[in-house]
Amino acid sequence: MTSKQAPRNDNPAWTAKDFKRAKPLKDVLPTLAGASKRSRGRPKLEDPKEQVTLRLDADVLRAYRASGPGWQSRINATLANAVGKAKVRKRVSRSRLKF
Repeated sequence: MTSKQAPRNDNPAWTAKDFKRAKPLKDVLPTLAGASKRSRGRPKLEDPKEQVTLRLDADVLRAYRASGPGWQSRINATLANAVGKAKVRKRVSRSRLKF
């Protein structure tokens, strides 16, 4: 832009009058406003896993870690197997557990 050209005014500053005339997006473009309300991130799981602290024997932990990536999931599967479920869904009383 040379000094002889007038500055472009593609995006002028809003005045008080502009703010008074403004309408919410949901009133002007409801479809677009609805699409922008989607949740962000990973979808919530119906039955999420819980984080716990668990003390294991060192040799057991070493063996699972040595089996490669996914060792935590394999521990979960082994524990689920121990209580007789492919996936534990409900609380099991101690009396039903057999080790």
